[in-house]
Amino acid sequence: MAEAYSSLIRAQLRSQLSYRTSFLLNCLAQMLAQANDLLVIVVLFGRVASLGGFGVQEVLLVYALSGIAFGLADMVVGNVEQLPQYIRTGRFDVVLMRPMGSLAQLCASDFQLRRLGRVVTALGVLVYVLSISDIHWTPITLLLLVITPVAGAVIFGSIFIASNSLSFWLIDGRELANTVTYGGNYFTSYPVTVFSGWLRVFLAYVIGGAFVSYYPALALLGRADPLGGPDWLRFSAPVVALLAALAAGTVWRFAIRHYRGTGS
Repeated sequence: MAEAYSSLIRAQLRSQLSYRTSFLLNCLAQMLAQANDLLVIVVLFGRVASLGGFGVQEVLLVYALSGIAFGLADMVVGNVEQLPQYIRTGRFDVVLMRPMGSLAQLCASDFQLRRLGRVVTALGVLVYVLSISDIHWTPITLLLLVITPVAGAVIFGSIFIASNSLSFWLIDGRELANTVTYGGNYFTSYPVTVFSGWLRVFLAYVIGGAFVSYYPALALLGRADPLGGPDWLRFSAPVVALLAALAAGTVWRFAIRHYRGTGS
């Protein structure tokens, strides 16, 4: 079964790389889209000295960790956004007829390597920030730096899957899903102290956005949580990622069991 999935992905990659100029331009467009968010941060710090109690280097670290995580998730499971169209046109019925997992099949059917451009921009910012920041490097912080983007990608991927699963019940749930996924990307690009009220509670702790970049950044910087959270929260991203994946898988399986087709 794994060979079948890898064959689908290899076919997608060969198709995309066969037009190299187009592929490079698409990657560049993704890089610029990510850089646009960076420009907003630069402009803001041209007017203020700090955001939510964090300086420019600290905010850029949060931004970079979030950008890498979102770019990886978008590249791997981003095609789940096409689920509403699959359902409306009856194509999802075809997906279910194949002897393969529906979710993995949906993601592998349009694996967009061009979305790696977002990761490249965010990774460049991360390298720059780490080179100018005073971080006390230990085996734990090095391991945290490696694990954080992966855990963040799992959290974002889980959000993609769970929110788009609403399309099984809504006529077109894509816009609602985008509000959570892309809104979550914007939220995690800044320290959660910038936000307040129910928005902070929902996106930071219910959705899990605070564990994508905010708490790992606090751990890397050796800072206590300005909100007064316990120190163990700074290292809990992998646990949150596991719980998010289990929750998203449960929602997806529940939706599949109750799906009855379009009747077309």
